[in-house]
Amino acid sequence: MGWKALFIFVEIQVHAVKKAMPVAYETELPWLHLVLLLSAIVSSLESGHAGITSRYTRSEWSSVDMPLDNEVFAVPKGPNAPQQVHITQGDYDGKAVIVSWVTPDRPGASQIWYGRSKEKYEFSAEGYVTNYTFYKYNSGYIHHCLINDLEYDVKYYYKIGAGDTFREFWFQTPPKIHPDSPYTFGIIGDLGQTYNSLSTLQHYMQSRGQSVLFVGDLSYADRYRYNDVGIRWDSWGRFIEPCAAYQPWIWTAGNHEIDYMPYMGEVIPFKSYLHRYATPHVASKSSSPLWYAVRRASAHIIVISSYSPFVKYTPQWRWLQEELKRVDRKMTPWLIVLMHAPIYSSNVAHYREGESMRAVFESWFVRYKVDFVFAGHVHAYERSYRISNLCCNVSCGERLSVPDKSAPVYITVGDGGNQEGLASKFWDPQPDYSAFREASYGHSTLEIKNRTHAFYHWNRNDDGKKVPTDSVVFHNQYWASNLRRKRLKEQRLWDCW
Repeated sequence: MGWKALFIFVEIQVHAVKKAMPVAYETELPWLHLVLLLSAIVSSLESGHAGITSRYTRSEWSSVDMPLDNEVFAVPKGPNAPQQVHITQGDYDGKAVIVSWVTPDRPGASQIWYGRSKEKYEFSAEGYVTNYTFYKYNSGYIHHCLINDLEYDVKYYYKIGAGDTFREFWFQTPPKIHPDSPYTFGIIGDLGQTYNSLSTLQHYMQSRGQSVLFVGDLSYADRYRYNDVGIRWDSWGRFIEPCAAYQPWIWTAGNHEIDYMPYMGEVIPFKSYLHRYATPHVASKSSSPLWYAVRRASAHIIVISSYSPFVKYTPQWRWLQEELKRVDRKMTPWLIVLMHAPIYSSNVAHYREGESMRAVFESWFVRYKVDFVFAGHVHAYERSYRISNLCCNVSCGERLSVPDKSAPVYITVGDGGNQEGLASKFWDPQPDYSAFREASYGHSTLEIKNRTHAFYHWNRNDDGKKVPTDSVVFHNQYWASNLRRKRLKEQRLWDCW
């Protein structure tokens, strides 16, 4: 809306209000122009016409992986000591975890001892062990153990290992599934294992995040050759352990997890990733670990795969269609989708790579009022307004994205810090759908307060400081629309009275 049109709109609104009010009150309306003008400006901003392109220039460390002798990759002491410990949610509703770890020399025990006290491990669970080869690299022994029937909102201690090499950790289960259960998620993508990656991980660990929504591209081991591929998967597992052993990371697969390397004789996609990083896909009736769903506190989280077939009638398409029907917004009002390749991005890098997935799934996202779609892939940060592009043909008269209050907010957080560096070039001018964008490293936090409100922050890693750069208060899609309907109904009753 241009300024001339804005002032015309305000004059029309003033005239309508004056006409509806008694004549005696007209002299008390000198403030009306200002109030309506401010309201129109705010409405214009919310409709996507005031995007910000940050001019901040990141003074980054060199985008090279940290050397293997760096202390962040240190191997735990002791013979055959468990390493690369990480956990993820183990069921649909947050009452289970999957604990994974690697023993380098021999299988050892796949058993976990756990309990509410560090002094007394009351329970145990038995897992399984697997391994794989990649070219001439032989992986360690990879253990996955499901701990289920946990209680909500309880701190559990657990230990793994055998003999003198036991290692101890803990985790906190989420609050029960409830529309007003508060919870804070961290969102990280495209992390890698550079000094910039370390900055991102350390800054996230200073936040109050309780679980990580990881939007793909983990280790970037595929940028190496031959046996170094497996070695860099191992180093990344040790790198994230100080965080991932204590809180669940909800995994999304990216393009750097495909590991398709025919020159080495490796042609099975996602081989390393699927062996190392378990997901609770069976609990959500998925046929593949690459797409699945979990419910946690007041959020329903759906993970989809950008690099698996997703067009009509494919297994992923059929599963997502059914999973969206299972969402109960009265119990989990916040509906979040995770993917790797963004649907909306105004960065030159990977421009419109997500267009085919948008064409298939965007109408579902709008129909079911998805709150957020988080993605990575583009090594920069960007947040959109609520927009959709569901009518892209001549007969409709629309060919561009338009404001849509039922649409998700699309957020790209592919700025974890990997060795490929930043995607620093955006398209100019900034599209109307883009609200904020910056080519810098960082992570996001989504602090859900209750069924209606959530606080969102993107935190720039500003040379050793955690700087909240983009902050927004979001209203829940489901409850906000219900409140609007309720207000309209109440208004109609008042008018009739």
